[in-house]
Amino acid sequence: MTRTAEWPGLLNAEGQRWHYLDTAATAQKPQSVIDAMVRAMGADYATVHRGVYTRSAEMTLAYESARRTVAALIGGREDELVFTRGATEAINLVTQSWGTANLKPGDRVLLSQLEHHSNIVPWQLIRARTGLEIDVCPLTADGRIDLDAAERMLTPAHKLVAFAHVSNVLGSVLDAPRAVALAHGVGAKILLDGCQSAARLPVDVAALGCDFYVFSAHKLYGPTGIGALWAKKDLLDAMPPWQGGGSMIDRVTFAETTWAPAPQRFEAGTPAIVEAIAFGAAADFLTANGLAAIHAHEARLVAMARAELGRINSVRLFGPEDSAGIVSFALEGVHPHDLGTILDEENVAIRAGHHCAQPLMEHLGVPATARASFGIYSDESDIAALLRGIERTMKIFG
Repeated sequence: MTRTAEWPGLLNAEGQRWHYLDTAATAQKPQSVIDAMVRAMGADYATVHRGVYTRSAEMTLAYESARRTVAALIGGREDELVFTRGATEAINLVTQSWGTANLKPGDRVLLSQLEHHSNIVPWQLIRARTGLEIDVCPLTADGRIDLDAAERMLTPAHKLVAFAHVSNVLGSVLDAPRAVALAHGVGAKILLDGCQSAARLPVDVAALGCDFYVFSAHKLYGPTGIGALWAKKDLLDAMPPWQGGGSMIDRVTFAETTWAPAPQRFEAGTPAIVEAIAFGAAADFLTANGLAAIHAHEARLVAMARAELGRINSVRLFGPEDSAGIVSFALEGVHPHDLGTILDEENVAIRAGHHCAQPLMEHLGVPATARASFGIYSDESDIAALLRGIERTMKIFG
């Protein structure tokens, strides 16, 4: 299969190669995932869990098989994985269910300076209800979560640590085993935001020993509108449901309702059937290509991009040299939005803005950054196109 046949999204409206450098926002989809989604929406379509007819039973098997496949991608079991609308909903599920049931006045949650808004705002929303306190771990000089500082900050009052496994702005990789050990050392649970890591790094939640792990399908070459919460089985079993409706119940009377076991307890209503099956196809795609190989490919491109950008005097680079698939930078005298607009004219797509990480922007002392992020389909020509676009921008701005 040719490159454009495997990745139909990498062509622009004129049929030319589109230099897509915004994979950290959302990844393009391989034809295998598109085909799985179309087949599930068309020839194979039926509801799940309810029908006694053959196609419904087959679709139910396909849906639950997708759960098993997605769980296996991160080293988990199917009875530990809840389908959600995305990582944002997965974190909200943890805050509203586990958090409401387990946090009380005086308890503390430790976040970091580089967190995505989705791992800040949900904790703030339940702060007034539970009386919890939020602490913020600083960063090292090169933009990593400072685990030495975290070790000094953590106390038995901390009940949960919630950190990004890979920063969506800086690409910095958390030392997850040490973070887990530090959290558990004071009796706290730990949640890892795996949105950027699940598609870039081999992940084994069982080996890591984390308590919660969240990620989204569309970041790892799957569809939008679906993601997952993985949690240790004993935690899931003890968590109350956070939404009510069909599918998540055992028995309903007007006197009382009893709940289905986890993970079904947390999937109220008709699920995203088609999206779940495509999520499974995306997990199969990643497994077939090998996450270690994907990471090595992206690391090579990051090193090349940082080296080339570092030669431009007016470019300021952010984050560590060994960032995972992401390069954020600023061009002196040019707002990232202006740079992004000119690059678009050159057939190059980057992200420009605060990347849903305004506290990090404040820490960096900039209103926004330009971000180039790579995927399995990226190559040297994308970097060359980026550099040509930056050169043109510098000429325009003098």
